[in-house]
Amino acid sequence: MIPVSKLPQTGTTIFTVMSALANEVGAINLSQGFPDYECPAELVELVNTAMKNGHNQYAPMAGLLALRERIANKTEKLYGAVYNPETEITITAGGTQAIFTAISATIHPNDEVIVFEPAYDCYAPAIKLMGGTVKSLALEPPDYRIPWEMVKRLISAHTRMIILNSPHNPSATILHEEDIEQLSAIVKNRDILILSDEVYEHLIYDGQTHRSMARYPELQQRSFIVASFGKLFHSTGWKLGYCMAPAAFMNEFRKIHQYMVFSVNTPMQVAIAEFLKQEDYYLNLSKFFEEKRDYFRQGMAQTKFELLPCSGSYFQSVSYRNITDEKDTDFAIRLTKEFGVASIPTSAFYNKGIDHHVLRFCFAKKAETLDRAIEKLLKI
Repeated sequence: MIPVSKLPQTGTTIFTVMSALANEVGAINLSQGFPDYECPAELVELVNTAMKNGHNQYAPMAGLLALRERIANKTEKLYGAVYNPETEITITAGGTQAIFTAISATIHPNDEVIVFEPAYDCYAPAIKLMGGTVKSLALEPPDYRIPWEMVKRLISAHTRMIILNSPHNPSATILHEEDIEQLSAIVKNRDILILSDEVYEHLIYDGQTHRSMARYPELQQRSFIVASFGKLFHSTGWKLGYCMAPAAFMNEFRKIHQYMVFSVNTPMQVAIAEFLKQEDYYLNLSKFFEEKRDYFRQGMAQTKFELLPCSGSYFQSVSYRNITDEKDTDFAIRLTKEFGVASIPTSAFYNKGIDHHVLRFCFAKKAETLDRAIEKLLKI
């Protein structure tokens, strides 16, 4: 028997494909977004201690209350937003699960969801699985700014949700105050939800402000906000994140969450709850990554690639128009095989595969890894 696919046009993600190719040919992997250095040693010790102290059984479905309280405290200090840790915060198996759960809980057949492309590739499949309609709006390099007049034209009686991602993957751009003003005006007096993917909230540069939906009461009250401990602690393999939303929204979220994963890693939750007491860690994280960004950009400036703006995340997008006219997918593969550096072609982030001749590199790597990659890219 052959099952009838619910996602017939969906294949293996580009991240898996490029990482597998990098491993196959022994290339430096700057494609998939994960660090090649360790997470804080103290955090690992806290996990080990939690295990030795017997925290090895199911956590509460919504997550350990101590951790949810720590998140609520952190959010209030950073953004002035008050969340009830008992009813408005849920610990998830990573940011992607939180995104899928929020969409599953709220999108019904024929609901329309506005997605800005290039977009993280988990958004559209989740919408389609729920019977919703993806209303894509393509953004263009180099600044990838949202054309709000075009957004207004996409709004209809069926518009149920707008998905935002700031700092943005893959373009490394951020929302500005005028974006917030335009967004607020569009959703005012409309029954439109916001799903705000903020997994790179602490990776924002040049003294700029992260404009979380939590900062704005009129937006907070209609938003699911998704965050990631994997990005925060250089521990993507732990697959831990969380979602914040008003109680009525979170009630629906948990109805799905409890049957999807029920609960997530108990000892890691215990450890993170303790480690988050060190506020200096996450307050200084932007400086840590800004130095890596600057180091990578300085090296890349010597190559033939054209650097695009990078205001947040741990990705650097580059144009290769001065190098070749090849499709970005073909060039990314050739770059991996012939020059030994793996990247992500950004056409993979567009539903229609729009090719702007732009590649995305991850700079969350050791300095020596970045040095070796740049040495290879200088040969092009």
